[in-house]
Amino acid sequence: MKARKRFGQHFLEPAWVAKVLSALSPHATDTFLEIGPGRGALTLPLAARVHQVIAVEVDRDLAGDLRRRAPGNVRIVEGDVLVMDLAGALAEAAPAAFRVAGNLPYNISSPILARLFQLYDRGPRPVDLTLMLQREVADRLGAAAGTREYGVLSIAAQRRAHVERLLDLPPGAFRPAPKVHSALIRLTFRTPDEAIAVPEDFDDLVRSVFGQRRKRLSNALKPFADGTGRSAAGALDAAGVDPERRPGTLSVREFVALASALAR
Repeated sequence: MKARKRFGQHFLEPAWVAKVLSALSPHATDTFLEIGPGRGALTLPLAARVHQVIAVEVDRDLAGDLRRRAPGNVRIVEGDVLVMDLAGALAEAAPAAFRVAGNLPYNISSPILARLFQLYDRGPRPVDLTLMLQREVADRLGAAAGTREYGVLSIAAQRRAHVERLLDLPPGAFRPAPKVHSALIRLTFRTPDEAIAVPEDFDDLVRSVFGQRRKRLSNALKPFADGTGRSAAGALDAAGVDPERRPGTLSVREFVALASALAR
């Protein structure tokens, strides 16, 4: 089957499957939610190593073909991961603990990540995500404070998970070959004991401040603080954050301290 441009399809080449499988480190008791199985290049060998694979595919032709070829421990769910009831699909088949794997379309990788972060926040909670992404997105997920790549996506990921770069993939690892390089990255979610508690409007605060990332914090924070009837200067003082710093220099913990000070 030919790749369909409207779905952003780039299928993993067989020569790279073993490398990706090795990086996944699957266990016989694992259940995987796979996003975008495509032709099943990863689905079928993964199914031979784990307890169960729940594969979500938006392309009905690919879903039908894979359904005919898949073994009994593979469940094909036809639907759009951005709008479907993921929790419901998992509740039908998945145990309490499950892992996520996938080759995400480059054009919608950030919205898919946002949906997967919702699973962590609301349940059912995955153990980890191991995903093939455009290299620039992978760079942003694992970026350190103070770097050019550090931003809203970095904080969204790192407050929920430990981020690990596993493998770099050249364009030739896929067919058709994309025009960009890719990376395999793992996000291991924090356990309840490790969870970083944040105020309800934490994400809104981060987006607002990074919308003015070139300004000093005293100015970048003011619109958000004013909109909530709070004092930007008072919050910065209470959080122990220098108002002369730029937004991109704050660590996740410092953003949490700032949001908590505003909430008080």
